[in-house]
Amino acid sequence: MMNWHAGWIRPSGEMGSKAPCFAKCFRVTKPLMAAVLRLTALGVYEAALNGRRVSRDVLAPGWTAYKHRLQVQTYDVLDEIGQGENELTVVVGKGWYRSPLLTWQDGTIQKELMQRPAAITAELTLTFADGAQEVIVTDESWTAGESPVRFSELYDGEVYDATFVAGDAPRAVMYDGPTDTLIPQEGAPVREHERIRPARIFTTPGGDTVLDFGQELTGFLEVSLTARAGDVVDVSFAEVLDRDGNFYAENYRGAKCQYHYICREGRQTYKTHLTFYGFRYIRVNRFPGVPTLDSFTGVVVHSDMKRTGFIRTSDAMLNQLFSNVIWGQKGNFVDVPTDCPQRDERLGWMGDAQVFARTACMNFDAGQFFSKWLNDLAADQHEDGYVGSVIPDVWTHVDNRGNASAAWGDAATIVPWEVYCAYGDADMLRRQFPSMKKWVDYIASATEAFPLWTGGWQWGDWLGLDAPSGSYKGSSREEFIATAFFARSAELVIRAGRILGEDVSAYERLYDTVVAAWREAFPEYLTQTECVLAAHFRLAEDPQRAADLLADRVRADGVKLQTGFVGTPYILHVLSEFGHADLAWELLLRREYPSWLYPITKGATTIWEHWDGIMPDGGFWSRDMNSFNHYAYGAVADWIYGVAAGIQPCPDAPGYARVRIAPQPTERLDWLQAAIETRHGAVSSGWVRQADGWRFEIETPVEAEIVLPDGIHRVAAGKYLFFT
Repeated sequence: MMNWHAGWIRPSGEMGSKAPCFAKCFRVTKPLMAAVLRLTALGVYEAALNGRRVSRDVLAPGWTAYKHRLQVQTYDVLDEIGQGENELTVVVGKGWYRSPLLTWQDGTIQKELMQRPAAITAELTLTFADGAQEVIVTDESWTAGESPVRFSELYDGEVYDATFVAGDAPRAVMYDGPTDTLIPQEGAPVREHERIRPARIFTTPGGDTVLDFGQELTGFLEVSLTARAGDVVDVSFAEVLDRDGNFYAENYRGAKCQYHYICREGRQTYKTHLTFYGFRYIRVNRFPGVPTLDSFTGVVVHSDMKRTGFIRTSDAMLNQLFSNVIWGQKGNFVDVPTDCPQRDERLGWMGDAQVFARTACMNFDAGQFFSKWLNDLAADQHEDGYVGSVIPDVWTHVDNRGNASAAWGDAATIVPWEVYCAYGDADMLRRQFPSMKKWVDYIASATEAFPLWTGGWQWGDWLGLDAPSGSYKGSSREEFIATAFFARSAELVIRAGRILGEDVSAYERLYDTVVAAWREAFPEYLTQTECVLAAHFRLAEDPQRAADLLADRVRADGVKLQTGFVGTPYILHVLSEFGHADLAWELLLRREYPSWLYPITKGATTIWEHWDGIMPDGGFWSRDMNSFNHYAYGAVADWIYGVAAGIQPCPDAPGYARVRIAPQPTERLDWLQAAIETRHGAVSSGWVRQADGWRFEIETPVEAEIVLPDGIHRVAAGKYLFFT
């Protein structure tokens, strides 16, 4: 925790959903050598010195397990301060801290946070050329008045009045805010990235004026126009159009997503700053004059991560799939790995995070992003090891915490392991190791029939296509899945412990006990997902038999997926590893429903929550749970990187300190090229189909084992060309 001396301040009166503006005037009378601002808030804030933003960061201080951890940002503000009078302002919206989050199921912890006022704590340290220092802290000398932001909330959007003129602001009052939970900024800051102009403007059959940005995005909407004072810009957001081409936003559920701007006189540009939206389309409800393509710009917002992964192929639809994976990650990596960025949810679902973690670390340098989120996971974990289904855990009730679920809670072991494999960060693994052990210990203590994991709530194979009528869960047995993940998490604790030099003998005995019990309880595999887990986790006595049974089931089902959140991430890996690579390619390149490419035939530019979010007849899967930016099924990209292109870290060299490149090409494509920028440099692998065989183009910055049809080649760093 931080050494902190400033107090907390809040407005003197109740402001409701208005965003207060805290302000402090100060005078500089001699040359400055340094100026550093440290600041955080209960909500999200935008800080400015003399009207100029102090940072490129947005939505600060970000989303953490607020009961335990609240980040403090540090800014160098020397260039923003001048001689004479200066003013520091901080506008605070509700953000994640004080907004309802999934309103119908908020835990008592979130409800308690919602009752707190907008508040800030800050230190501005001025160091002068003569060596003297002055520290300006938040106290009752600040003011806290109304701002032009008349309404601000995470789900319900923003109302901004550019004609608002503030009167004399009342003094701020001191507030007993948290100080023992303050920590320095850990996560990658959230920032603005691409700017996207709309691709077309049109009138729908229903008579609405709608703009299509051509790409689903997460972020802000910027409007530029010339207007009279009091004119209004009001728009609504949507991801898709209905089958008739009309604006459709029912799947946003209770999220109002307001964007209401009251104009000042003249030429002006405005964008929201204290909330964000997920959208591809906007409907213009009110606009002075005629809206044009030049009137609006989409501003992409996500955590600041370097792009590290690239895939290109001869198949345009496969390229679009990879683009959808990238955009899905950008749209849902807004400080935490959320499920979706648009409706009244946007939560850090553990199941989504664990299935996608490997892909995420290939696409982007996500080490800092996950490190911060894993610290929140450990902070929200209960003493007995319980972990909720979302982190930060806004669902937990103080008096009734609910039940933990396999594959969701197992993010406590799987995500640290995948991040370690991607970056070789032993410090992160060591920090998370106690949390990993506590999770496995919790399962052992919570199950009703040890060593099987039974009882309690399970998400099962969520959204499995073989679900019984009326159910969101697939037909795979919950105890089968839960016990399989019990074994998997115990195995990862063993692996991590051996790397860290820890005594894991108790977990080795536990693992053997669980696997033996699983084999006795489940001698047969009844679904695609059950076959997948049996083979991929090496639980089956004969994994080859399980994989062969999977291949038989896939063919019997019409060469199509029947899996959900649990089975889908691993299905292609199992098929290709056990001699069914052609079938894996057939599944990947399938264009009919259900498949990864089917949504593209319906215009998808991100990954969908449901394989048939838009059904073949143009109707919708549902109105209440149908996100069109839900990244989990994008985990298929790790198969393209790691199997199709064959790029993998050697098992004993995490972080790609040495690599194994074992591509598995297909006659269905003319060529494929993939590259990953690792901590040791860029690894690339590509292949081209030729009349008499294959040409492989490989570049490695480290020692590599290259596995090709003609044998194994052990090479040093360099570029290589092979013909087979």
